[in-house]
Amino acid sequence: MFNILVVEDDRNQRRLMCAALERSGYRPLMAEDGDAALRVLEGEQVDMIITDLMMPGTDGYRLTEQLRGANYQLPILVVSAKDTFADKQKGFLLGVDDYMVKPIDINEMLLRVGALLRRSQIAHEHRLTVGGITLDYAALTVTEGDTCETLPKKEFYLLFMLLSYPNVIFTRRQLMDE
Repeated sequence: MFNILVVEDDRNQRRLMCAALERSGYRPLMAEDGDAALRVLEGEQVDMIITDLMMPGTDGYRLTEQLRGANYQLPILVVSAKDTFADKQKGFLLGVDDYMVKPIDINEMLLRVGALLRRSQIAHEHRLTVGGITLDYAALTVTEGDTCETLPKKEFYLLFMLLSYPNVIFTRRQLMDE
């Protein structure tokens, strides 16, 4: 299950995108502007960001610039009413991965989310670091210092899921479905 942070100041638009993401099996997180997004990123593991550009406080451009400056490699999809080439160019030069102009087709957004996450997984091995322990999703290994252990598949997936979402309580069925 991927965590996708939706950064949008329009409450209705934010809820619509989050509902569509949830129906598609993602775990949406919400922020009303760039400042709130940065607070979410401090406490949650986020796999992707969908952001508007025109927001009060820290706008989408500045958010992207700050994230790329801090070496965040997660995919960023812009969904904005800004439709000129100059707007898109600025976004791409700052580090966004894809750009959609409002009004959007929600199904197209979901297709783009899937493609961005797929490319992100291919480009960067799915690794999770908690404290001094690193879990490598592709190799099913747990590494601490110089010690590396390969876990059985089910045990690794369970550990990876629990450590990926530290503040979430899962039902037995949710754990079995993953």
